[in-house]
Amino acid sequence: MTSDWPIRRKLWVWAALFAVTLAVLSFSGLRGVHSYRQLARGISQRAAELPHTTALADHVRELRVLLERINSASQSTTNRNASQLDVILLQKDFDRTIGMISDELDSYRNDLRGRGVSDPRFVRTELERETVRKIEQVINEIRLLEDEDVWLPSIGLDDVGMEGAIRDLQQLTNELPTHLQQRMHSFAGDVRIQYRTWIVLTWITSFVAICLLGVLTAMFYQWIVCPLNQLIEGSRRVAAGDFDHRITLSSRDEMADLAKAMNDMTERFQAIYRDLDLQVRERSREVIRSERLSSVGFLAAGVAHEINNPLASIALCAESLERRLHSIIQADDALPDTEHNPDVDVLRNYLRMIQDEAFRCKQITEGLLDFSRMGDVEKVDTDMVELVQNVIDMVGHIGDYKNKHIRFEGSGRVIAKVNAQEMKQVVLNLLTNGLESLELGGTVQVSVGKDLHGTSTGANWSVVIRVKDDGCGIERDVMEHIFEPFFTRRRDGRGTGLGLSITHRIVKDHGGEIQARSSGVGKGSEFIVSLPATVATKKELSHRHKAA
Repeated sequence: MTSDWPIRRKLWVWAALFAVTLAVLSFSGLRGVHSYRQLARGISQRAAELPHTTALADHVRELRVLLERINSASQSTTNRNASQLDVILLQKDFDRTIGMISDELDSYRNDLRGRGVSDPRFVRTELERETVRKIEQVINEIRLLEDEDVWLPSIGLDDVGMEGAIRDLQQLTNELPTHLQQRMHSFAGDVRIQYRTWIVLTWITSFVAICLLGVLTAMFYQWIVCPLNQLIEGSRRVAAGDFDHRITLSSRDEMADLAKAMNDMTERFQAIYRDLDLQVRERSREVIRSERLSSVGFLAAGVAHEINNPLASIALCAESLERRLHSIIQADDALPDTEHNPDVDVLRNYLRMIQDEAFRCKQITEGLLDFSRMGDVEKVDTDMVELVQNVIDMVGHIGDYKNKHIRFEGSGRVIAKVNAQEMKQVVLNLLTNGLESLELGGTVQVSVGKDLHGTSTGANWSVVIRVKDDGCGIERDVMEHIFEPFFTRRRDGRGTGLGLSITHRIVKDHGGEIQARSSGVGKGSEFIVSLPATVATKKELSHRHKAA
């Protein structure tokens, strides 16, 4: 499911999980620190109570001592005036001590009221507050007793309850430290349970944080690191020359889009590389072919020039000998059949054979001279439909092709600026090449038409001649050398291998292109000749194209 997420969503999820991990760890640490702070403040506040309780206990003990001294002075029988004076002084000390107890009690009460921010275990001071209230009541009772002149010698202190009040006051002040001690004992148990609980929670949160960190690491590696490594490795393989390699990612995010873009770039580069390599090989073959044609043309010119003179002498001598023997041959022809001299017939046949073969050799040397000529020839506007039809009519009378069929498709006028004789030779070579590849009953289809190559810069029309047969076909390795000089694969073993080479040179000299196509052995072949159309033909075809 996550493979379909974009990288932005993945990063948001990763950041959220990281924030959760950080929050868990922060909460655990801050909660522990806060608990420790509350504990320290609570203990500090409770510790502040001890001086108050100690001071109260000391004042109460001092009050009890004063009471005993007052009692002793009141019961003394000697020197009544001095005793009365001591009682008055002790009364003042007693009042001062009561005031000190009240002041200390007020301070203690204020400390109890200021614990609202401390640990809850220390905030519960109901017992202390109740004890303070009782102490205040006892102090008020003592003040009432003071107001009733209990210090007169005729009145006993025990009779008015002063001794009991001070005893209660001392008991209450002694209870205050016991409340704190009990609270501290119970607090120790609570703290022990609490820190054990927090230890367990800390281990749990640490384990959860480690698990989340592992999940985050795995997610980051799977979502970011692994695709980047695949992209880098694939790029290095392509840079090293492995253009067939394609980068494949399982996700469908921006990384996959980047991988697809790199694959498309590699595929386009590979297509350009193949096209350039094909062009280089084609240009190399053309250079080699041109060099061979140049060499063959130079050789052919020399050979033809050297052979033409002896051939002319042979033909001339044969004709001269035939004229010298003409009277003898005519005299022998006038005789009856039974009286004919057989040597005369043999002589006549041999002379005719010498002349025919000499003329045939002369035609071959003329072909070599035509092949060697690389200069410009005169080109005129020619109707290609009529030209091809004339060649077909001429070939149709050849006896070797009587049982083979030629089908022609062409109508109207298709004008191209060509040399008619050379273009006839092109059509003748292609036509005879197709007929030679046919079995008996086979068919060669010839068509002449127009073709629009492109319209980016205007109408770019060409004259196209197609020669297609259903014969033996062409092998792939033969296709690469089919236009090279002296290369032939005729089934009858005849041919010099110059026909298609001459055809290729003539088409190139006319600014055209020739292509050979075949699906394989036994599937026939097709030759396509493209020639530039004349200006008039281009305008006519452009108008027709726009009208259509």
